[in-house]
Amino acid sequence: MANTREIQSRMKSIQDTMKITNAMYMISSSKLKKAKKSLEASTAHFYAIQGSIARILRHVPDIENIYFGTETAPDQKRVGYIVVTADKGLAGAYNQNVIKLVQKELDANPQGELFVVGQIGRNYFEKKGYKIHRHFQYTAQNPSIHRARVIAEEILVRYNEGKLDEVYIVYTRSINGMDSEAEMFKLLPLSKADFSMNNGMELMVSDTTRYLPTPNDVMNAIVPNYVTGYIYGALVESFACEQNDRMMAMDAATGNATDMLKSLSIEYNRVRQAAITQEITEVIAGAKAQKRKKSNG
Repeated sequence: MANTREIQSRMKSIQDTMKITNAMYMISSSKLKKAKKSLEASTAHFYAIQGSIARILRHVPDIENIYFGTETAPDQKRVGYIVVTADKGLAGAYNQNVIKLVQKELDANPQGELFVVGQIGRNYFEKKGYKIHRHFQYTAQNPSIHRARVIAEEILVRYNEGKLDEVYIVYTRSINGMDSEAEMFKLLPLSKADFSMNNGMELMVSDTTRYLPTPNDVMNAIVPNYVTGYIYGALVESFACEQNDRMMAMDAATGNATDMLKSLSIEYNRVRQAAITQEITEVIAGAKAQKRKKSNG
């Protein structure tokens, strides 16, 4: 059984850890609020771009554009994966869920190109021996429209040059205020069916609408903004999910620490009581020995 000093040392260590978990909880809470505001602020702009694409497609349904692609044989497809992870752990299963989903895809397509956001993802895939085409540093902890545009430009260049046939983004999506899940979304090529109703929004199209210089040129100018907007939304939503998962993980850790402190407090009182009892027993035994000694003397 441990002595009182050892138990006190363990209790102090747990209390220090609780201070850290509480601080991390508060920091993540603040970052979560900021991320939600950023996501809400960008939603209207993103839907406006979707609406513009939908209007062009309804007005010129037979438009042929590189961003809507052509069918490629499955065994000849060159696929790129934008993988959004965090720069650090301590966020429950946040990173593992994304990595598990990407790993499943890479098992089926080992030649897939990786475009990684976050140090956790980079470390994992490098350790597994996968080639990372590019790692976007600092983006996981500081998602911005500029960083999203940098990623989009990298992807679009390779897609336009024919080096990629399909591009997917793997990120974490919020289901409700508490739960989230890893999701893989096909970013390129686009599907005309996805823009047919613009998520249920009614589109007013004028027969006199003109696109200059051509509808195809207008589409070429709009789609990069759409891709950038989607990537930015995915980055911010992933960041929000990371903070939410970290909050829950830190809350659970704080709860476990509290339970451990209660158990250690009980153990400390037991050990202390046993030590006091032992001292009393020794004093009584010593007194009796002295009394016997005097009697014999």
